[in-house]
Amino acid sequence: MTLVKDVASFRQILGHYPTGVCAITGMQADGTPAAMIVGSFTSVSLDPPLVAFFPDKGSSSWPKIEACDGFCVNVLADSQEPLCRTLASKDPNKFEGVPHHHSERGAPIIDGALAWIDCSFYAKHEAGDHYIVIGEVHSLDIHHPGTPLLFHKGAYGKVAPLL
Repeated sequence: MTLVKDVASFRQILGHYPTGVCAITGMQADGTPAAMIVGSFTSVSLDPPLVAFFPDKGSSSWPKIEACDGFCVNVLADSQEPLCRTLASKDPNKFEGVPHHHSERGAPIIDGALAWIDCSFYAKHEAGDHYIVIGEVHSLDIHHPGTPLLFHKGAYGKVAPLL
């Protein structure tokens, strides 16, 4: 058994659990799209329909999303790793050239994403060095068929069917 001695061992051990990769997008008041990448996304409730993600309190992208009138979760396809790296960057123009259209509520839906979930903010809670952000789902759809982009043991990957 390993005791939690440091952040590095904690991350290494939890890295054995694969996560899906999502882009959280929003439209800022000045009409500029904002985006951040998360590997921590989950469904929360069916009635009402709620989802959650967990942004780092130190994220420079989170305040931009938080200031938006809601957000859209874009489930990235395994072919979108380069886009994921771009949206995860600190480039202030990282959304420039990203093909997208808008949900009825105005949030960017990334072209080529597998699915999208358009939400309003429902609640935010502190949780250590992260927040738990809960969104109420207003609309959602499968956007593009394919398989999801995964993150596992510090690297991007994809689903491989068992033989």
